[in-house]
Amino acid sequence: MNDRRNLLTQVYDRLFSALGRQHWWPADSPFEVVVGAILTQNTAWRNVKRSVAALREHGLLEFAALSEIPAADLAPLIRSSGYYNQKALRLRAFCDHVREKWAGSFEHFLRQDTGALRSELLGIRGIGPETANSIVLYAAFKPSFVVDAYTLRIFARHGWVPEKTAYEDLRRYFMDALVQDVPYFQEYHALLVRTGYLYCGKKPACGDCPLKDMTEDDSSSGR
Repeated sequence: MNDRRNLLTQVYDRLFSALGRQHWWPADSPFEVVVGAILTQNTAWRNVKRSVAALREHGLLEFAALSEIPAADLAPLIRSSGYYNQKALRLRAFCDHVREKWAGSFEHFLRQDTGALRSELLGIRGIGPETANSIVLYAAFKPSFVVDAYTLRIFARHGWVPEKTAYEDLRRYFMDALVQDVPYFQEYHALLVRTGYLYCGKKPACGDCPLKDMTEDDSSSGR
């Protein structure tokens, strides 16, 4: 475990030194984080930004307001995020859950302990592990490491985890080795996303990647 912690620390330090602070998640409120986390499923953030801007223009980036609008009226406003009819239903499912179980108190919903909040989120239609962990980490400010396709691709290509590692196993790979620190988890996730976007797409661009010279010894020590 110490070897894995050392490896993860080295990866973080290299990425932070090369890329700097990412200032992620870009949102003005915890509820906006939730909206963005649901809208960004299967689409690029640039598309989500247009939808978020439209919701802001219509005064819908507050729980009370969004929970009152029918999905059919919401969908056209989030068209740029793709799968907009489905995502409108998912936003409504989230709001309906908080209204029914928490009497509409979004703040009390977020105050649950980490495990309970994550479990409850996973029980809401349309919220999978990555979205749930993003909400826990960035909206509730509780320690739940967010991994995604970029994370798996980066770590598998370096030989640190198998290519077919399951989502929860990859999440535990980080959670079990790192101190449970929310700002650190946030920055680490953001750095991995940025690294994946810049260097580790489906076709790798390894030449300028901060991790390009990680050695085989480093790879084996992380397992």
